[in-house]
Formats: sequence, C-alpha cells, structure tokens
Amino acid sequence: MFSNNYSFMKKISISLILSLMFLLLMGKSAIAQIETPAPSPQGTVTQRVGLTDFTVRYSRPSLKGRTMFGETLPYGQPWRTGANGSTVLSFKDAVTIEGVKVPAGEYALYSIPTANEWTIILNKNTSFGGNTHQYKAEEDVARFTVKPTKTAVKTETLTINFTDVTPATANLEILWENTSVKFKIVTEVESKVMAQIQEKVINGKNVTPDLYAAAAVYYFDNNKDNKLALDWIKKANEKDPKFWNLHSQAKIQAKNKDYKGAIASAEKSIALAKEAKNNDYVRMNEKLIADWKKMK
Repeated sequence: MFSNNYSFMKKISISLILSLMFLLLMGKSAIAQIETPAPSPQGTVTQRVGLTDFTVRYSRPSLKGRTMFGETLPYGQPWRTGANGSTVLSFKDAVTIEGVKVPAGEYALYSIPTANEWTIILNKNTSFGGNTHQYKAEEDVARFTVKPTKTAVKTETLTINFTDVTPATANLEILWENTSVKFKIVTEVESKVMAQIQEKVINGKNVTPDLYAAAAVYYFDNNKDNKLALDWIKKANEKDPKFWNLHSQAKIQAKNKDYKGAIASAEKSIALAKEAKNNDYVRMNEKLIADWKKMK
C-alpha cells in the first residue's frame, strides 16, 4: 500500500516539475521577445466616392537612401505596389476604373513601372502575400496604362491616397520618390439617387422635410427640373423652415430668375441664421442678396 502511494506521489511530483519547467521556459521566451517598429508599417486609407466606400490596405516602405524606380525596383517587372503582403484595394459596388468596368470585390494592386508609362493591374488573387513570382496574368480583372509625372518634392515613404474627389469620381494616387501616378475611378451615382428620389419622394407617403430638401438640392446641383426642385424645397420650408433650406430655396428661385422671391427667402434665412448664431450663412445670404439686387 505504501509502495503504491509513493509511486503515485512520485508521478505527481514529476508532472509538477515538468509543468513548472514549461512555464519557466515560456516566461523566458515571452521576456525575450521584443516588439520593434516594422520597417514597412501597415497603412490603411478609406475614401467614400459617390455612394461607394473604397479601402486600400498596404505596407509602406521608405527609400532609406535608395534609388527606387529603375534600380531597386527594375523597370518592366511586376511590383506589388507596396511591401510585405499584397496591396489590396476593395469596394462594394461595381465601378469604372480608367474606362474599365470592375465588379465589386477585393483586388491585389500590382503595377509594372517604366520610365514613361506604368501598367496598373487589379488581380483577383490577394493570397500570394505580394510575391510577384506567383502573379498570374490570367487572374487579372483589369489592366490599363497611365503616365507617371515627376514631383518637385521627394516622398520618402510610399503613399497611396485619393485625390481630386468629386461627387462621383476620384483619382487614386501612388506617390513615392519623385514619381506620382494617378488613375481615375468613376462610381455610379445618378441611377442610385434617382431611384431613391422616385421611391421616397415622388412615390413616397408622409414625405419628410429632409427628404424634400435633399431631393430639391440634388436637382438644383445637377441641373435637373428646377421648377420641381423649387416645389420640393418650398414644401420642406413650409413644414419645417431651416436657415440652410431657405438658403437653398433662395438659390433655386434665383436660378428661376425670381430675384424678388430669392431675396425674400434669403432674408428669412438670415433671420434664422442669426438666431442660431451661424455667421457663415448670414454672410453667404448677404452676398447673394447684394448680387441679386443688381439683377432685379
């Protein structure tokens, strides 16, 4: 009996010793690990263009005294347009990029730089970790060429961003060393907005002032039926007058050449803007009134 207990206790002791040794080794391993800054840190840039959100995820290498294009990155060879893993461009609606229709999705962004022309590639396989020797042209979704431009100021760290943003378009820019490359993205806005206006305003029930105002401003900004825009903005202000909506009403009336009515709406906007202590709208209305008085 004693022998059995001794054997059992011995096994427990050995097990405890092994567990303690394991924990000790793990502790030393954890202590030995030092977190340091990545040479090419991760970056993410997100931009809404029209009604579509775009995101670029990429690693950002720096020059560190190197000449990049034509030397460290030889001309004429595929480049992952970043470091470490694939640079990934994603969006949830179909778009047009440099005239090429591209379905919604997530794409690896490759490029082939040369001195006078870059080939930009969207490839559907983002799993290669950016290894260009695994790149397969048959998996390309879009391919087009753009012209690089020289920049006066050197960019030390690779930068990808969105520029020249309009209500429906933007340029995606790749900026590094003394080189800038841009390509144009076009999103579909018109059909989506008009479908909403049809559903929520034209065919809608219990239309709110905000819906009337949004539809009116869209029609005004996009040179559509200005008389219908005026009808909608008036309905918005009849139900719930706001200084910004009265400002819009004044501009729509002026576009219809009703300067007397425009001045009256702008004056109402000024009164409400002063109550709200919004001097910007006071100034904007006063400037418009001064211009319209010359045209009466």
